Amino acid sequence: MNWQLLPQFAVTGLLAGGPIALMALGLVLIFKSSYIFNFAQGQLLLMGALITWWLSVEQGLPLALSIVLALLLSALLGLAIERLALRPMTGQPLLSIILMTLGLSQVLQGLALLLFGGAQRNFPQIFSAANPYRITTPFTHNGRPIIIILKQNLVWSFIIAILGVIVIGAFFQFTRTGLAMRGTSEDHELAQSLGLRIHRIFGLSWAMAAMVATTGGVLLATSSGLDLSLSVVVLAAFPAVLLGGLESIPGTIVGGLIIGLSQGVVAAAKAQSVRNAAEIMPYLVLLIVLLIRPEGLFGQKRIERI
Repeated sequence: MNWQLLPQFAVTGLLAGGPIALMALGLVLIFKSSYIFNFAQGQLLLMGALITWWLSVEQGLPLALSIVLALLLSALLGLAIERLALRPMTGQPLLSIILMTLGLSQVLQGLALLLFGGAQRNFPQIFSAANPYRITTPFTHNGRPIIIILKQNLVWSFIIAILGVIVIGAFFQFTRTGLAMRGTSEDHELAQSLGLRIHRIFGLSWAMAAMVATTGGVLLATSSGLDLSLSVVVLAAFPAVLLGGLESIPGTIVGGLIIGLSQGVVAAAKAQSVRNAAEIMPYLVLLIVLLIRPEGLFGQKRIERI
């Protein structure tokens, strides 16, 4: 373990957990309303980031306007997916619907390659790359205090991501539409018998998930660049959402922070004997937690009586 770099990597990992929590939120949004695990979330993230880049760089629009338009277009894409691909699957076995989302992921990945190409792109900078934040810790090394250096895009991406999760959580907790979405996830037939328009709720959940994915894609692209491999980043959100609980919005924050912290600590350890140890660690943490608490840290225990 490189103890001198441990505070730096730990804090960096925690901040990286913010966008992971935001990506996990997109998965929870779909699951809370339709009880479907969406395997196409990574491709929605990729498409949102590519649309933002195209509007800003290729069309010359201001970045702020490009982001707003990309959010609207991604919402329309989410609505179209629900209407054209998933609504005809109503009443089909759950496994068939999940396989449909897997097929959607490949279709969206192919569309991204066809429309935008596979080249690496420099995404417009939202936050200044200069003047990083410096934190002086109480720890010392060789008689000198250890200083943590944090890039502005990392800090502000974390703040925006956590605020996004909190706003969506408040939406589900305190609005009639959010309560209707929660009720629909419990029992589709009962919700429909009470007058809830479940297809409209499904469409809204997919639109919101696509907008959340676009926000996460923009935040990630500002720091890591933009290419087709960006969709793979969402794999870190799968352990986060399962760790926090598939139905828990606060769990996405806790799960994202735990996954980010574990990756940072492993990176500080410099585990040369294990290749890509930082990528393996989230799944190891997930296995340990699920062995102890299979429903996740904040998931609901469901007891079915026969």
